[in-house]
Amino acid sequence: MRLEDQDRAVLETIAQTGSRIVDRAVAWCAINSGSRHLAGLERQRLALVEAFSGLPAAPAEMPLAPSSEVAADGRVVEHAHPPSIAVVVRPEAAVQVVLTGHYDTVYPEGSAFQTVSTRPDGALHGPGIADMKGGVSVMLAALQALERHPAASRLGYRVLLSPDEEIGSVASAPLLAQFARLGHVGLTYEPALADGGLASARKGSGNFHIVVHGRAAHAGRDFAAGRNAVMGAARIAERLHALNGQRDGLTVNIARIDGGAPLNMVPEVAVVRFNARFPDAADVTWFEAQVADIVATVGDALTAQLHGGVTRPAKPFNPAQQSLFGAVREVGALLGQTIAWKPSGGVCEGNNLFASGLPNVDTLGVRGGDIHSEAEHAWPDSFVERAQLSALTLIKLATGEIDGPGLRAAMTTGAARC
Repeated sequence: MRLEDQDRAVLETIAQTGSRIVDRAVAWCAINSGSRHLAGLERQRLALVEAFSGLPAAPAEMPLAPSSEVAADGRVVEHAHPPSIAVVVRPEAAVQVVLTGHYDTVYPEGSAFQTVSTRPDGALHGPGIADMKGGVSVMLAALQALERHPAASRLGYRVLLSPDEEIGSVASAPLLAQFARLGHVGLTYEPALADGGLASARKGSGNFHIVVHGRAAHAGRDFAAGRNAVMGAARIAERLHALNGQRDGLTVNIARIDGGAPLNMVPEVAVVRFNARFPDAADVTWFEAQVADIVATVGDALTAQLHGGVTRPAKPFNPAQQSLFGAVREVGALLGQTIAWKPSGGVCEGNNLFASGLPNVDTLGVRGGDIHSEAEHAWPDSFVERAQLSALTLIKLATGEIDGPGLRAAMTTGAARC
């Protein structure tokens, strides 16, 4: 690969608009778009529709079905979601790229963390500035820059922006799979790792809820007639926790137990909530068998029902992924950027794309850190840096210097070239 004059011209346009890329993300962060805050999500969606309307195809709504959730009292309730946003440009082109991101954050409507400020060290500090409103702004800047390049007509792309990534893409997962099947390469805009690197292999993840039913009774007058659901939930949690260390890399996190009753009442319902991480599919099979046994043998005349499951399969660093990452590293070298990578225990839409056969890089967003906390931050100079990396990667896919169709084929053949 080499840097051509037309490439340099496009990259220069990104450098000239760097403050706009940052300011756009800062403005989006002022919109609270917590995953369950429907009004805020709708405001954010409309802002994104307006911003992405400058691309060659108009944004379209992609309605999402409601998702179910187990309430604290064990009932299964439904939650609505606003639509995903799709932009489809040149679907007839020989090379197709899928770009994904999310517009929800982890900060609920009532969070005190609502605006962006600049820290004394120069970092931008605010909700979603790294994860991933900054990343979505970088994505848009890269696409706008691509459209100025002579080779743009050779590349088609599909953008999908979803409102539920932070809760496991529970509603948007079918759309992610649908888009993934139509692409050769995927680019996702989660923040870079703390050192600026990319996430290579990722574990899989599942979110689970076990509802335990017992029998209510007066704690003094009729204690023996009661069946304590909280005690059953505690025993289940202990057995689940004991699965840690039994298979290399498999972890089980008991996140919460809901339940309880007045002190003079034997509690009738409790809910155990937990997350599990898996290195590969064989671990999933083993884990599911263990959980099924735990649910079936809760004992003490209690009953238990399992809800939830694996939301994101594992994403190994296979030959196709290695070739794609190598190509991105070459692009980075043309820009004077050193691109490194390492495994991550985290999960994201990149897991979903990989599960549908799409090789992808999923940490192309800004450099920052402390995501999912009120210390979340991003470095302003990384907005231009990462937009240029994505734009040049797209250009090299358009020119064929990165072989997108070959990378996709390597997901099944095990060999790739760029």
